[in-house]
Amino acid sequence: MSQNPDAPSSSSNLRAIAQTFRLTGWISFWIQLVLGVISGIIVLLFAIFSQRTGSPSNNPGTGFGVFLAICGLVVLGVGIYLAYRYTRIGNQLQSSNPNNRPRKSETVQVLRLGLMVNLAGILVTLLGAQAIVGTLVARSISPQAVTTQLFDPTRIISGLDMLVVQANTNTVSAHFAGLVVSLWLLNRINRS
Repeated sequence: MSQNPDAPSSSSNLRAIAQTFRLTGWISFWIQLVLGVISGIIVLLFAIFSQRTGSPSNNPGTGFGVFLAICGLVVLGVGIYLAYRYTRIGNQLQSSNPNNRPRKSETVQVLRLGLMVNLAGILVTLLGAQAIVGTLVARSISPQAVTTQLFDPTRIISGLDMLVVQANTNTVSAHFAGLVVSLWLLNRINRS
């Protein structure tokens, strides 16, 4: 990762970069993991309860949004793996044997992959959120939701519907955390 590994300043710089990779990798890993698990549980509960009602038409149009939310969670799984990989790169950079250290180009490639994965995850999850919120807005302003003469329970927005919106927000936040860490580490490496 450095030009002259024997120089004292490059050794301390390499140690600092290694510690930065380990620390930010763990921070990103845990933020993404916690938000991903919470989102996964909420989406799973939504899927279970919408099946128990026996009528998937209770949430018309949200099927595609939930599908995209699940896709965002799958992409988040890749982002979590990459955050963990950052910690391993940090450990490899601390190796006393220069042959065990990853090359700068390999490390930059992993960081760029992290950027692409998190950007793709944000895009997919935002599209899912747009589909879900659009469906909920349409249900809330429909004439049957307003009148009491023709009460239609499928037009009511439930708390579970709002939890799915919250789950998507958590997933976007998790991808954003991964994106920030990847950008910050890429900037840190390019400065060295």
